[in-house]
Amino acid sequence: MTAYQPAAWHDLFVTAGGSAAALTGLIFVAVSIDLREITATAQLPVRAGETLSILVALLLLSLFVLTPGQSRTVLGTEILALGAVMAGLMLTIRTRLRRAPDDPLRWTVVPITIVLAATIPMIVAGITLLAGAGGGLYWLLPELILGFAGSVFNAWILLVEIHR
Repeated sequence: MTAYQPAAWHDLFVTAGGSAAALTGLIFVAVSIDLREITATAQLPVRAGETLSILVALLLLSLFVLTPGQSRTVLGTEILALGAVMAGLMLTIRTRLRRAPDDPLRWTVVPITIVLAATIPMIVAGITLLAGAGGGLYWLLPELILGFAGSVFNAWILLVEIHR
């Protein structure tokens, strides 16, 4: 069954890992170019960190899936731990960030939604891999799509919207 056989997913995760690495580098350079504007607002450095964290998590996820010879239990544990740590760290940082009274609520809701969308499928994939039922690696497809989409959305805000 391919949902529990990482070798069958090789090409997808080679592509995802390369894409995540390239986008991480591009976002890092882009953020450094607009660093003064980004650091002028309390919300934007956190959003930049979230974006880079999501992309690094996708890169690590790809490395875990591409590591040969791992048991399903080891891979499930790695994926579950990565998703849980990422969700925990990013949500802790995001919820501790102080909102100014005049900040729109969407400045908190949208980033939290992106963080959850980019971590919950990973957590579910880890759990279902460990259980041997429930979808396994198929949960990583929405993980990749939502993680990349959220990162591109955040990149747009960091690179374009801050100049409006």
